[in-house]
Amino acid sequence: MTVISTPHAYDEPALFVDLKPGFDIPLHLKVEGFNFAGSVKIKAAAEMVERAEREGLLHPDSILIESSSGNLGVALSVIAADRGYPFVCVVDPRCNLATRQLMETYGARVHQVTRPDPENGFLGARLEHVRRLCDSDPRYLWLNQYANPGNWQAHHRRTGPEILREFPDLDVLFVGAGTTGTLMGCARFFAEQARRVHVVAVDVVGSVTFGGPPARRMIPGLGTSVRPPQLDASIIDEVVMVAEPDTVRTCHRLARRGFLFGGSTGTVVSGASAWLARHAERGGAPLTTVGIAPDFGERYLDTLYHANWVADIYGDDVLPPEPGHASRISA
Repeated sequence: MTVISTPHAYDEPALFVDLKPGFDIPLHLKVEGFNFAGSVKIKAAAEMVERAEREGLLHPDSILIESSSGNLGVALSVIAADRGYPFVCVVDPRCNLATRQLMETYGARVHQVTRPDPENGFLGARLEHVRRLCDSDPRYLWLNQYANPGNWQAHHRRTGPEILREFPDLDVLFVGAGTTGTLMGCARFFAEQARRVHVVAVDVVGSVTFGGPPARRMIPGLGTSVRPPQLDASIIDEVVMVAEPDTVRTCHRLARRGFLFGGSTGTVVSGASAWLARHAERGGAPLTTVGIAPDFGERYLDTLYHANWVADIYGDDVLPPEPGHASRISA
């Protein structure tokens, strides 16, 4: 029997999906959505709030505030509700309606910026609004997931060891790059191990995180319009870029086999598939590989799983008219 008294005390650490039998991809997905926030972000949210409490930054009259594309906002809403803190989440139009409603259900106040910053896009606009609110009232405490050490430390302390425990012979780890907290925590953890693990960051075309040119991105989760301050590219072995139409196709192919994942997972699987296909072409030995699946797909039913939305954003030819069953996912 498992008995908990706080919502973030439950988070399934050891569930993996083997994509080899159904999709012919030698990849295990670490499923991170089995918790009350529904995503990997519960780890970072808990770590950052507890860190702020230990350091005396949070007081009874404090108001938590954060900029989020969605999942961290939900995670902080859960923890703020449990601890009794008011919470304001600043989002942009790419945040799904279901995600905003979840935050509000937990008691959070959601503010949506409507215009992107001319240079730094919607993320820049969100950050500017957070700064203005903090300047207007000393009760606001910005956790700042983009630079807060608690973000990556949560994954250094938990996610990396959870993977190593189940896959002691791991060769390659694929991690999506958003704030880069999960990426940095895992990369630092595996860099400290005696056995070398090849860490591949998976990012979205249009993201500036690794120096690429900015472009429109419509799927929340991965990619940035402002380079994350906590990123240390020197401990990343390789970067794979994925176009959003490939993310959409991969998500739909997974769903046709009963696995409903979010856009970040589709991006990771698409990037990993492309990387593994190139490795196979070079005749390399079989590898033990893991990718991190940050969340599930229910919150994306009105966007990347909605045929009209996909056609409006990416064109009529992104998805086949009759999906059928996929025997293999390709990038």
